[in-house]
Amino acid sequence: MSLFESDKSAQRLPVSLITGFLGSGKTTLLNRLLRHDDMNDSAVIINEYGEISLDHLLVERVDGEVAVLASGCVCCTIRSDLEETLRALLVRRDRAEVPPFRRILIETTGLADPAPILQLLLNNPLVSHFVRLDTVVTTVDAVNAAHQLDRQYEAVKQVALADRLLVTKSDLVSDVAALERRLRRLNPGVRIERVSHGEIDPADLFGAALIDPEKKAVDVARWLNEHAFSEGREAAHAHCADAHHDHAHHSHLDHGDVEHGHAHESSVTSFMIAFDEPLDWMTVSDWLAYLRKVRGEDLLRVKGILNLHGEATPVVIHGVHHVFHPPVALPAWPDADRRSRIVFITRGITRDDVLALWEAGRAAA
Repeated sequence: MSLFESDKSAQRLPVSLITGFLGSGKTTLLNRLLRHDDMNDSAVIINEYGEISLDHLLVERVDGEVAVLASGCVCCTIRSDLEETLRALLVRRDRAEVPPFRRILIETTGLADPAPILQLLLNNPLVSHFVRLDTVVTTVDAVNAAHQLDRQYEAVKQVALADRLLVTKSDLVSDVAALERRLRRLNPGVRIERVSHGEIDPADLFGAALIDPEKKAVDVARWLNEHAFSEGREAAHAHCADAHHDHAHHSHLDHGDVEHGHAHESSVTSFMIAFDEPLDWMTVSDWLAYLRKVRGEDLLRVKGILNLHGEATPVVIHGVHHVFHPPVALPAWPDADRRSRIVFITRGITRDDVLALWEAGRAAA
């Protein structure tokens, strides 16, 4: 019998987060999305109606906090905190006080750190039992991105945490490719799209989670995108002294490509560690717990699929900073690859740091 709960994410309501720096086009994107027929069964959570300029879409105010848009979407403002707003919205849906919806979009303020919202969705039992994190979308202003990435750690973090990056105003910049290379260094596994006036097919934007609820199938390759962390770079291998021969692959920032003074950006690094042999869960759990304890603020995002002793199917881990989703067991291995693979995006934590802690933990065990 498995020690882990089976993954139920396909049964839970997908929540997508739309973030991005001030003036990067979040509102334009949201307005365009809400005009798509495929999006008319959505709920949208924003900070204030006035701030986001959705007034021309409002057709009915249910009360002071909830409105029904012309597209059929439900729109509500964040109350004192997001957890309360989410729970109240779900209750009102179940009571048929608002139209039914099948997804939720949350738009952050321009200066917001998206990490607390991700943590809420990953590991708050009052919320995560009903909803799941689907996609983190970050809009990037091509005109001002260089300056923002130089000066604002929030802008760097919004890029590092994203599943999708939407580059806006690209027609006003002569060398968009240079910006995209810079973004790729921060987040090798992200998908980058150039958008004009917020126009993009929702099918190309959402659905970045591990399980595709439409197909009821696991897509580990899409979720981890592990090849992006070694593609075009020399893979580094760490050979352990024992018979396990665990392999580690590292994708690092080329500091020669980063101008002097980009302290926020140059401290962000990403790598993938893979283990060929099945792992002991207690050793893995203690290792991750210690990492969270001593360097939690610097663990920007961690995603992995594990082959564990005594488990017939893979176990998935996913965390942001010191908060991790409870590990869950997938129904089956998606393919013949039985390696454990963990992707890290960190601030100031190297592959060698992580592996040293792993070896110390195994030695102690």
